[in-house]
Amino acid sequence: PLLMDRIVVAGIRELGVHGVLPEEQTRPQPFEVDVELTVDLTAPGESDALEDTVDYAAVCEAVSRVVRSESYRLLERLATRIAEVCRVDDRVQSVAVTVRKMHPPVRAMVDHVGVHIER
Repeated sequence: PLLMDRIVVAGIRELGVHGVLPEEQTRPQPFEVDVELTVDLTAPGESDALEDTVDYAAVCEAVSRVVRSESYRLLERLATRIAEVCRVDDRVQSVAVTVRKMHPPVRAMVDHVGVHIER
């Protein structure tokens, strides 16, 4: 059967050094990340036990650590690394990651730029 259960964490905010331009490679700037994990939530739905599910606090910490302590040129690479750390728990069947750069170096007035990947 097609599994539709999800754990959603929206709006993880962290400063990171990611970008192509020289100034982006030295100065931390704000990023925002959403992750959506496909996980069978049948067991925790019945047991009410944290050990039966994926701990979203641990997911938040792992995502923050990648944004804060790693450095990439492309949002695509950053999103891929975030997806990799979200898949460490074998119970995560797939993950969708959205990464937003809140102050992109573009002349146009934009709210943000970003990428969305599914793995």
